[in-house]
Amino acid sequence: MNYSELFKDSNEEVAERYELVVERIKEYIDNENDTSEYADYFHKVANFYIMLSKWYEYDESNFESADVDELAKWNNQLYEDVKPDNYKTSYANPVYATKILGVEYGPLLCFLYTEIRSGIVYATEKRLKELILYGELFVQVLCMFEDEMPTVNELKETLYYFVNDYVTDFVDYRVSEILDPKLSFATDIVMESDLSDIRYLYRYGEYISDNEIELARFLGDMSDEAIESMAYTYTHGYEEGFKVAGIDLTKKKSVNIRYSVGQERIVKAAVNQFEKMGLKPVIYRAAIERVNRKLTIRSGYCSTSVNKQYDYDHRMDDALFIDKAFVERKIDATRNAYESRKQLAKEYAGPAVIEMFGEKPFEPVNNDENMRLSEKQQKLSVYMTSELSKLINIYIPQSEYSFTIIAYPLPEIGDNFKEIFDAIVKINTLDNEAYKKVQQIIIDELDKAVSVKVVGCGDNCTDMTVMMHDLANPSKETNFENCTADVNIPVGEVFTSPKLTGTYGVLNVSEVYLNELKYKNLKITFKDGKIAEYTCDNFETEEENRAYIKENVMFNRETLPIGEFAIGTNTTAYVLANEFDIVYKLPILIAEKMGPHFAVGDTCYSRSEEIRLYNPDGKEIVAKDNECSLLRDTDEDNAYFNCHTDITIPYDELKAITSLHADGTEVDIIRDGRFVLEGCDMLNEPFKKA
Repeated sequence: MNYSELFKDSNEEVAERYELVVERIKEYIDNENDTSEYADYFHKVANFYIMLSKWYEYDESNFESADVDELAKWNNQLYEDVKPDNYKTSYANPVYATKILGVEYGPLLCFLYTEIRSGIVYATEKRLKELILYGELFVQVLCMFEDEMPTVNELKETLYYFVNDYVTDFVDYRVSEILDPKLSFATDIVMESDLSDIRYLYRYGEYISDNEIELARFLGDMSDEAIESMAYTYTHGYEEGFKVAGIDLTKKKSVNIRYSVGQERIVKAAVNQFEKMGLKPVIYRAAIERVNRKLTIRSGYCSTSVNKQYDYDHRMDDALFIDKAFVERKIDATRNAYESRKQLAKEYAGPAVIEMFGEKPFEPVNNDENMRLSEKQQKLSVYMTSELSKLINIYIPQSEYSFTIIAYPLPEIGDNFKEIFDAIVKINTLDNEAYKKVQQIIIDELDKAVSVKVVGCGDNCTDMTVMMHDLANPSKETNFENCTADVNIPVGEVFTSPKLTGTYGVLNVSEVYLNELKYKNLKITFKDGKIAEYTCDNFETEEENRAYIKENVMFNRETLPIGEFAIGTNTTAYVLANEFDIVYKLPILIAEKMGPHFAVGDTCYSRSEEIRLYNPDGKEIVAKDNECSLLRDTDEDNAYFNCHTDITIPYDELKAITSLHADGTEVDIIRDGRFVLEGCDMLNEPFKKA
């Protein structure tokens, strides 16, 4: 069945409800009797909903006859209200909504409008039931204000019960689009559109900026051979990941492809290559309802954000409804959704991700008007994340799937976009074999270490001592994985899961971007491998700085362990990044290869520790656990943290990485930002050419 036919019957069943809600909203717009202080809000939201209804009714024949300017006009109208220039006077802005509507009603009505804005997707995908639900909620709230001014608690309860009443529906659909290839909205766009005609971009309903248009045109001018080659780097890495982990790919039937709008030529080639492996694409959009979202993180296909401050302002809107009852309801809904699709889950091979980077760095502004989770809600959120992770792992065990990630720049990265893009393609295809040999030299030395010392230089006050695991049989065992370009592209790191006990010190980075948020002078202190103190210089008060890190790095936990210690070896990427002045625009995927890094959260082997892995030299990788993950059979809640954030120290902020032996011998791996072990000269060559 074609995607366009999936909702035909259900849409016909609710057609009368749709007509009634549209009619009621139009009546309100035409009636000019509302002179209350809330009239402007209700009229603007009502007009927005009517625009959604017209976009919903914009059928295939309209699309085929429309020119690019008409489609661009539609896209602009749908997103105009939250664009940076207009956001200051938008009711989607908590600051403005609170100023105009009051400190009690403003945040609630702002939340309502923000959720109604998700109707852009429902209208685009012809999901009429969801579009109606938000229309009926709006009418219900409108009537409350028309009949008699509701109390704040009455309004809050109306919104709360709406979320709780429909959390099962939202979660069930989300799980379905994650697992079921039949939900092929995006797949159909990629595989059936004329990708030389950029009108296809507007079929998504995503915000379409110059980034998406210029990227689509840029890739459209590339040869078929170049596109196939880029797709092969990505799909081959995916296939290799299964081989390295010893997982049978032939038992799988679907692959989740995540990409950025504008990259469709690469995706189309990848779909065809994956199909030769017996895998059908599952392509789902980044979640839109707050019920299914996590802070500002977007997992799934998406375009560049229309306004990152808007995303940031609403990152904790779930403060309106997170309580014990909601949490249990969402967990039950997730369990039922996976249970009804357990065969699809069993056949799921894992994600294949094409990241984008190059946007103007975003520094958020903290606004007091934004919703925030209470301390109790933070704990509930952590509990819910943990329970959902355990639940999903039952149906999709991490030991039975793999992944791959690759990244390409956006046109916004600068005037030399083409040169940067070409350079990234080369970085993504560096010689695996050459790196494998050099990285083995580094591993051989590190396997002699009792601990490793990492020290910063200049203003960087990093001073970390990292404890290594004991090797029972050094001739057959190793602590470090020799990481080449399979699941993590490009090549260039050796990594381990260090012992927590005895690992201590200060990790400091002058400037770093984590999950698209900027951190200035990030400083984290560790005791026995766990975060003890943390701060940065983003905001004026220490309270704000600590809250920023706790929310977005620690995900509201009181502490996190070091899950990974690694040494990045991709000096080619580092030199290129400095040549084009894009160091702080690179994604973690590439940045982590450009110096030593520490990951806070789970180990790289989380929930798949029992899989036996070997380096190319035949030695088994034995450092896959730490004192936290070893609790998995007795105390799972304290074994896993469901996050893993890499924090990299660039070479130019690095004085030394030193291997410390039991007999007191000290051997430098890096000194003054250069590799100094014999046999590692290859890694310093890019510096000489800079």
